Amino acid sequence: MTTPFFFGYGSLVNQRTHGNRPAHLATARGWHRAWVAVEAHPLAVLTAVRAPGAEIDGLIAAVPGHDWAALDAREAEYDRIEATTEIAHPVDALHSIAIYSVPETRRALPRPDKPILLSYLDVVLQGYLDTFGEAGALRFFETTENWDAPILDDRASPRYPRAQTLSGDELAWIDAELKGRGLKVGRD
Repeated sequence: MTTPFFFGYGSLVNQRTHGNRPAHLATARGWHRAWVAVEAHPLAVLTAVRAPGAEIDGLIAAVPGHDWAALDAREAEYDRIEATTEIAHPVDALHSIAIYSVPETRRALPRPDKPILLSYLDVVLQGYLDTFGEAGALRFFETTENWDAPILDDRASPRYPRAQTLSGDELAWIDAELKGRGLKVGRD
C-alpha cells in the first residue's frame, strides 16, 4: 500500500478529533511520550521522544490524498520523522509511516506559565479509553514523562481547540487517576 500513514500517540488516538481513515492499532518501538514546553506555544504539548527499549501504544492512520499539509499544520511545532521500521502494526505492505516529534532543541520542561490543559488531557485519555480500554489508558500514564507539570482545569471553558464532550464515567475515571497519582489540577 503506497498511501502514507502517520502514528498518533496523543490526541490523534482520539478518532473524534480527525477524519483520517483507515486507522489501525499500532506500537512505536524505541519511543516514549513526554509533556514538554515549546516557546512558540502557550501550553504544554505531548511529544514522542526516542527511547531505546521503550514502546508506546497508538494508532496509525492514512494521510488523506497523500497530502501532509493539513496534518503538518495541526502538528506545526513538531518535525515529521520517517518511522516505518519502528512501528508494529497489522497492515500488510505499508511503505511509509511518520511520527511527529518536537525537536530536542525546541523543547523544555513544562512550567507554570505553560501548563497541561485538562481539556487536552481529557481528549487524549478519552481516545485511549475508547481504543485501548482502561489498561491502555493506564499504560498511557506509565509511558509518558513529566507528570510533575502543572495541570490547568479549563473544563468549564475548554481552551483546547479539539475539546470533546466526555461522559460522566470518563470524567470520573480520569479524575480518580489524577488524584490517585497525586497530580495537582489547578483552576484557570
